Amino acid sequence: MRKLNDAEEFLSIIRSSKRAYVFTGAGISTPSGIPDFRGSRGLYKEIPEDIFDIDKFYENPERYYEFHKKRISKMRNAKPNIAHLVIAKMEELNLICCVITQNIDGLHKEAGSRSIIRLHGTLDRYVCTKCGEIYSYDFVENVLWKNKGLPHCMKCGGLLKPDVVFFGEPLPEMELLKAYKTAEESDLAIVIGSSLVVYPAAIIPRLTVENGGKLVIINLSETGLDNMAYRKYETDIEEFFKKVAKELGVK
Repeated sequence: MRKLNDAEEFLSIIRSSKRAYVFTGAGISTPSGIPDFRGSRGLYKEIPEDIFDIDKFYENPERYYEFHKKRISKMRNAKPNIAHLVIAKMEELNLICCVITQNIDGLHKEAGSRSIIRLHGTLDRYVCTKCGEIYSYDFVENVLWKNKGLPHCMKCGGLLKPDVVFFGEPLPEMELLKAYKTAEESDLAIVIGSSLVVYPAAIIPRLTVENGGKLVIINLSETGLDNMAYRKYETDIEEFFKKVAKELGVK
């Protein structure tokens, strides 16, 4: 009997599950040109780690928005890579029920994923820190580049903040509860590009294992839950999903 290659084995594990979900971290987006945070070429090699600290944001919003102009605008020009596209196809084929992501780049949505639980928010939206009014990314970009000032609410004048979770802020309760429920009710967690060391997000795949499910990890480096994995593919994410795409007939 022919031995399955990694891509075939991966899909076989998914097809033998009753309910599977994907959990993604920064590593899935690095092939799209978006750096991770703590890797050898990570963002924190070039910028201070407290750029996403909520107290620092309120103390000096100009500092954050200067970073936004240099980095976030480039991030928004990134395109989904083969891993994002394959995950969207897997959802379309009912191989997975949803994507739970730590990423704020919006690439899963652009790739076609429909059921997305965003643990750390999204750069698609900005929120007024006083009244909660929602604004688009394009509105903020227009202010930053044309008016050369900080973005403020047109209703109350409050400062706008990206609708993402800064250090010092809690994760969005409803999204976290949905993620926990998904993890507990699924029998397979597929982790892609996450070091699984940031909590409470890293609790999610652990919950699946603790409820009798399996954990599959696709990550080039060590993760915090390697010892719980049913199978780990310690490989380049983009190359791995090119093989999976071939098996699924995704171009």
